[in-house]
Amino acid sequence: MHLVRYAEADRPPAVGLLRDRVITPLSEVATMADLLQLGHAELRRLAEEPAAVASADVASVRLLPPLDGRGEVWCAGVTYARSRGARMEESAEQSVYDKVYAADRPELFGKAPAWRVVTDGEPIGIRADSGHDVPEPELAVVVNAHGETVGYTVCNDVSSRSIEGENPLYIPQAKVFAGGCALAPGIRPEWEVPDPTDLEITLSVRRDGAEVYEDSTSTAQLARSLDDLVDALCAANDFPDGVVLATGTGIVPELDFALRAGDVVDIAVEQVGRLRNTVAVGKQPFGWLAEGTTRPELEEIR
Repeated sequence: MHLVRYAEADRPPAVGLLRDRVITPLSEVATMADLLQLGHAELRRLAEEPAAVASADVASVRLLPPLDGRGEVWCAGVTYARSRGARMEESAEQSVYDKVYAADRPELFGKAPAWRVVTDGEPIGIRADSGHDVPEPELAVVVNAHGETVGYTVCNDVSSRSIEGENPLYIPQAKVFAGGCALAPGIRPEWEVPDPTDLEITLSVRRDGAEVYEDSTSTAQLARSLDDLVDALCAANDFPDGVVLATGTGIVPELDFALRAGDVVDIAVEQVGRLRNTVAVGKQPFGWLAEGTTRPELEEIR
């Protein structure tokens, strides 16, 4: 089961349960923000006891990013040994990454407001002024307005290695740009994932129909607990419409690999979901996000 936002022709977006390719609307809430304002127990009750309303085949609707309203996406950095090593390898200031990996306080940064997020089948972006960009596949924790973990999804924290490597203070520019944040459309409820600390994460990149990069890792390699990351994020922030916290990546390609326009990036997190996107360059392909206009046609990805 997944909690989803979806759109049908000529109707406002709605929230529902996706199970076996059938969506059952959650008639008690109009938006994902409404759902994430509920406490864990009430949200679970609503998800497990949906009202008897008409259902729809998933093929007849369009799935949307699982965040709306004042929702935000944040990220945790340098939470895997592989990430620490890669950051040190690329950076002119290596010691900062070694220190933050073992520090009491985690690295946390804002990634995107809800309106800037793209989802499965939509393009992801890389900066036109970067030249060395990579996908970062991550387990993302979905947190309600009360600071409770209510589910999980898949995040691609697309990043510029060249900009971050030039100076760690450039991290916002290396991380926050048009098309740089993608979330899978479904939220897998927390109670359906018995052990989120032992999930396989896989990444594949295809170029001109051929696989040019693949790797995998496990959340068992996380150096910090999910609860500690959520507690650190919520210690000084309120998220009235919920927040998604991507928990860092354990997959970083070698320095001789970089994304190109047209690459197809495929990420899967065991028990949670899958996310596929095609790479576009620059901010022009993402003008529809800022304008709030119709989302582009979904690209058929093979």
